[in-house]
Amino acid sequence: MDKFIVSARKYRPQNFNTVVGQLHITTTLKNAIKNNQLAHAFLFCGPRGVGKTTCARILAKTINCTNVTSDGEACNACPSCLSFDAGISLNIHELDAASNNSVDDIRSLVEQVRFAPQAGKYKVYIVDEVHMLSASAFNAFLKTLEEPPSYAIFILATTEKHKILPTILSRCQIFDFKRITTNDTVEHLQEIVTKEAIKTDKASLQIIAQKSEGCMRDALSILDKIVSFTNGEVNYQTTLEHLNILDDDYYFKLIEHLIQQDLSSALLLYDEINRKGFEGDLVLNGFSEFIRNMLVCKDAKAAVLLDVVEGIQQRFIETAKKVELAYLVSALNILNDAEINFKLARNKRLHVELTLIKLNFLQQAIELSVHEGTVVKKKLINTSIAFKAKPISTLYLKPPAPTKNGKLIIETNQTTQPNNTENKPLSTPTNSNINSINNTTSIASTGNGTKKNLLSALRDKYGDKYAIEEVKEAEDLQLEKLQQYWNEYAEELDRQQKHSSAATFKIAKLELISEIKFKVTVTALTAQKFVEQEKMVLTDFIHQKFNNRSITFSIEVEETEKAEIPQHLVLNSRQRFERIAEQYPLVKELKDKLRLELD
Repeated sequence: MDKFIVSARKYRPQNFNTVVGQLHITTTLKNAIKNNQLAHAFLFCGPRGVGKTTCARILAKTINCTNVTSDGEACNACPSCLSFDAGISLNIHELDAASNNSVDDIRSLVEQVRFAPQAGKYKVYIVDEVHMLSASAFNAFLKTLEEPPSYAIFILATTEKHKILPTILSRCQIFDFKRITTNDTVEHLQEIVTKEAIKTDKASLQIIAQKSEGCMRDALSILDKIVSFTNGEVNYQTTLEHLNILDDDYYFKLIEHLIQQDLSSALLLYDEINRKGFEGDLVLNGFSEFIRNMLVCKDAKAAVLLDVVEGIQQRFIETAKKVELAYLVSALNILNDAEINFKLARNKRLHVELTLIKLNFLQQAIELSVHEGTVVKKKLINTSIAFKAKPISTLYLKPPAPTKNGKLIIETNQTTQPNNTENKPLSTPTNSNINSINNTTSIASTGNGTKKNLLSALRDKYGDKYAIEEVKEAEDLQLEKLQQYWNEYAEELDRQQKHSSAATFKIAKLELISEIKFKVTVTALTAQKFVEQEKMVLTDFIHQKFNNRSITFSIEVEETEKAEIPQHLVLNSRQRFERIAEQYPLVKELKDKLRLELD
């Protein structure tokens, strides 16, 4: 039985024309070879499996070919090309920097550079995964990389360009490889299955290409596995089963249930998916991608971004017409948050079901306002407003109160107005109105011509029917009264069984700072806490006593004299030993004999 060779090795490109999806790289390299404008150092960077090492080998083979074609390709027939294909060429040296990343490995490489090639023009050194080199190895490589011999060419390959030192990057000609598109991957897979006589359909190849995420090596490995799994017949269903991918039919059913707000059917469908072995994060991720494709279908300009299996595009477009754009955007936000928080959830299934419940009732949540008969989402004002004023209703001036027999008549219902009286705006009062208002608010006339103040007139009119009190004036702080009220509050605390707080109040010192502010001085932090606990009630008590809401006070802790620290506690260990040794010389002698050391 012949030894099996995986497709990634068997169908590895042997010239630039067979490299898939990197036309911008291969065209540049071929032109450089034709025009004899080769750099001494190249850096190939990009994702895994896109052809970096393959292009490095093709470049090494082509520049040593003795019969280069007119378009810059190797002839594959000269002794140099044949030895290269057989793997016995002495002009190419490959170094795996992942396992040879020390300074000694780079020094060994530099030593080899001194020897000129025995056959051919160039010696090519390919350093794969160059970002794994240590900082010392990079520094040892700098001088040789900057000024190598004319026959030496270095090709560095890496998947993590950001880990390479800037001094290395500045010495290389950098080529950025891009991910291989789905269409290019499908075309290459179609060529291989045709050569291998494998029965397949285009839909399954598209699924493989999407799963590979732009990596050709992964796509070929997946194809090999499915061919072995299906015994040489690759179809859509077996591909889905082998790759553990949910069919879009499930997502179409799910979106239909959610639009119709059929929560029971949506949960039952998720239960069916869960029983098939699909994890919740896989469902959330797949549904997010499905919603994204629906969002893309809403605009014809973005339809080119729809990356789905051939033949299903029309179904996406028709379904997208049934769903509002606002719903898709909000659903995408909910699914994104759910996917981020999935790892933190203890009950994974409940976490996914809660997400489905939110999506089910999302249409009610976004129906916030109606604009021209269409339900739209509320949003903030797009333009900034420097000043916004709210109109205030005009105030009207009531005419002077009428008098009867020389006495003032006070109306109890303030909302009623005389039928024959016309309201006048406050902005244009007359002089007669102003004078009459001043007279009614300050004095009241009596029949015998004597004048009374308004309070006396009200008392004469209504007697004891209403409790009429004169507003008391605010009283300034006085230390004696403040101390008296302070002691009253302390006694009240005693009656409330707050003995610790009461004791604190009794020994506190009061000091006036201004007419509306005083200071409370206590002896300890604990006493300060007791006063702060009562501050709100105490402040209201003092306000009532002085009839002054402006009174405030502060609490301070009295500073006590610091106790003198004995001198022997201030000294460090060595100073204390020297002081003891002065008084007791035998202690020093004991230390020397035992060879003790001080900390």
